Amino acid sequence: MTLKFAVIGAGRIGKVHAENLVTRIPGAEVIGIADVVATAAQDVAAKLHIPKVSADYRELLADPAVQAVAICSATNTHSQIIREAAAAGKHIFCEKPIDFDLNHIDEALESVRKAGVKLQIGFNRRFDPNYARVRQAIVSQEIGELHMLHIISRDPGPPPVSYIKVSGGIFLDMTIHDFDMARFLTGSDAVEVYTVAGVKVDPAIGEAGDVDTAFIVMKFANGVTVSIDNSRKAVYGYDQRVEAFGSGGAIMTDNLYPNAATISTAQNVRRDLPLNFFMERYTYSYESELRDFVESVVNDKPLTVTGADGRAPVVMGLAAKKSYLEGRPVKLSEIG
Repeated sequence: MTLKFAVIGAGRIGKVHAENLVTRIPGAEVIGIADVVATAAQDVAAKLHIPKVSADYRELLADPAVQAVAICSATNTHSQIIREAAAAGKHIFCEKPIDFDLNHIDEALESVRKAGVKLQIGFNRRFDPNYARVRQAIVSQEIGELHMLHIISRDPGPPPVSYIKVSGGIFLDMTIHDFDMARFLTGSDAVEVYTVAGVKVDPAIGEAGDVDTAFIVMKFANGVTVSIDNSRKAVYGYDQRVEAFGSGGAIMTDNLYPNAATISTAQNVRRDLPLNFFMERYTYSYESELRDFVESVVNDKPLTVTGADGRAPVVMGLAAKKSYLEGRPVKLSEIG
């Protein structure tokens, strides 16, 4: 069986998903692409030989040949498109986050439940081999009982302030991946969050109402303590590391590099800088998550990342922001 897709959104991530679906995912076929910027959709369609192009995604939802959609549009459109796609009977892959508003998320999830379609959220890092290996070590108790988890996630440079103003801020556009990773690796849910944060990179980010540097400590229901270390600017590149510490040992992941070469001279021993951003660092995981979604739909298997998995990190992000603003630990039960 070939699963016929429509891609909604032809921006950076839309291009990645469209290319993967067309060139790397067996059993997938992209038959349409839509973007409010018609030329963006036309360019992708021409490159990938996608037959149908539209400036209105509803044209693709109305096409009975479309069986699934990949929602890669602006965040503020996600929950609405999920509801409409579910009503049209399409299976749904949606980029994170579902929405910034929990009521809107719940409405979207309910529409999916009623329609009986599948919804997978794009937390691609679960499909990264390094993090999968950490998860394996934790589940198998290779490092004993898990006591602490530390996640380092630092970008090479901040996004434009215009993006920050509409992204939901650092906790919902950046840390949200780390919140999901914390749930994935611990196999548990956070119960309390405490955030210390500030503006260290760019004053304009603070003027936009956000922070660019944060340290978050969380208590999880299974007793594990999790810390997350975020910065919008690591001058040496994309810094993505994890350490899990348990009663019987520890497991750590390092950054990925463009090569394995080490240069040794009389002055120093050095290597090249890490891969510079997420498109290079997580190339495999973007492919793997879509492959997993297609297999789940075609073979009617349980999803790896559900709608509930998409909701939980938003709650964590809202709690982290509330903690920062109020200067106190916040229980997730306060958020809903």
